[in-house]
Amino acid sequence: MFQTLYSYFWWERLWLPANLTWADLEDRDGRVYAKASDLYVTIPLAFLFLVVRHLFETYVATPLAGLLNVKEKIRLKAAPNAVLEKFYAATTKHPKQADVEMLSKKSGLSVRQVERWFRRRRNQDRPSLLKKFREASWRFTFYLIAFIAGMAVIVDKPWFYDLREVWKGYPIQSILPSQYWYYMIELSFYWSLLFSIASDVKRKDFKEQIIHHVATIILISFSWFANYVRAGTLIMALHDSSDYLLESAKMFNYAGWRNTCNNIFIVFAAVFIVTRLVILPFWIMHCTVVYPLDLYPAFFGYYFFNFMMGVLQMLHVFWAYLIIRMAQKFITGKAREGPAGWCWVVVEDERSDREETDNSEEEDEVVKNGPLSNGHPVLNNNHRKND
Repeated sequence: MFQTLYSYFWWERLWLPANLTWADLEDRDGRVYAKASDLYVTIPLAFLFLVVRHLFETYVATPLAGLLNVKEKIRLKAAPNAVLEKFYAATTKHPKQADVEMLSKKSGLSVRQVERWFRRRRNQDRPSLLKKFREASWRFTFYLIAFIAGMAVIVDKPWFYDLREVWKGYPIQSILPSQYWYYMIELSFYWSLLFSIASDVKRKDFKEQIIHHVATIILISFSWFANYVRAGTLIMALHDSSDYLLESAKMFNYAGWRNTCNNIFIVFAAVFIVTRLVILPFWIMHCTVVYPLDLYPAFFGYYFFNFMMGVLQMLHVFWAYLIIRMAQKFITGKAREGPAGWCWVVVEDERSDREETDNSEEEDEVVKNGPLSNGHPVLNNNHRKND
């Protein structure tokens, strides 16, 4: 049964144009072609990336954070409380008003104290500033190196200047060593991102990130064994062109370099929109959708590749919407300024789960000096509610 499924999966009519077989892509006359078996090496390389990442974050990113004076925000810890801790762990981190009142009776605390306890407890689980800086430093380093390497791989190739050259002689296109390593390293890195996503800083677009990583892995893998390598190198370099800018903006944000962060964000937003919403759909996707049909009738691999490209493009539109929302608030002056003058773009990142404020002394003062309404203090003109 397994052999039957294997044969159906690798049926040539699925992945190759008509009248071509896998035998046509066997190495001969000194010419080397992409093979699916090449991709096995990416799994151990992905684990190697995780080791390198740990060493980088420990011995490079952490000292760098110290040099840039990345400071941790002091967090007030929630007092030990078995009743509230059990509810927090087993039921929800965000109790409704009825739950709060029930927990107030069980724990012997006031409603306000229960709300404050959950707020502090949630803040305890949020990643530290140093963790965020270390992650951003690692991704910045990889994306910058990958972008430079990608440009070195494709800048001297004719298909970089004429997209019709992408399909010249397809699929009988031999692979260069530089293309091989570019593919293996990129795919290994995305595997490592997928393996570590559960322990990385979690954002509101967590599901979209998983979809993005899976779609990217499928696209890179398929484009390799179906020999869409020329198009693949263009797509990977295009993506890396803006990613390192975002990560560097985060790094400067965490370091408190407001003006630098603001300026990098403006450049990032422009590069992202131009590359992901203009060049990718109107040049690269036009190349993968239109030009192959001049050579071969459409086949399953053609539809599959362009479908996955469409999935990525929808994610780009989603993220572009968030970026434009941030940019609009930033330009109109509605952005909030974070602690120590942090730039708004990352402090108020639309994808981030923002830390909740906890001005307990102010709250206590309000409770002492003012009446309660529905479990909340009535605020006068001298106090501002920060919850």
